[in-house]
Amino acid sequence: MSEEKIANLLGLAKRAGALITGSDACMQSIRSGAGKALLAIVAKDTGGNAMKKYHDKCKSFGVPLIELFDKERLGRALGKEHGAIAVITDKGFAGRIIQLANELDGSVTE
Repeated sequence: MSEEKIANLLGLAKRAGALITGSDACMQSIRSGAGKALLAIVAKDTGGNAMKKYHDKCKSFGVPLIELFDKERLGRALGKEHGAIAVITDKGFAGRIIQLANELDGSVTE
């Protein structure tokens, strides 16, 4: 049930303009600092090199990361065919998604 709540929150964040999608845009947001990227969500089936890149950048810049969904399911939550990464830029959305992810399995990497 929490996964469905997270998917719904991603849709709301997108409509509110508090979500960034696409690898390049997400990486730029993570690197920009100044609190722009507050949470990264990466599909569990993202390839090894890309997954390592996302983990390394998030760790370097202090952005929490959650591995959740597969690319198809993440994409549906984002209103796309598929998606490997999304970044949340709103404190409220980020906090609630982290809370729900921790209830699922504690999958948040800081």
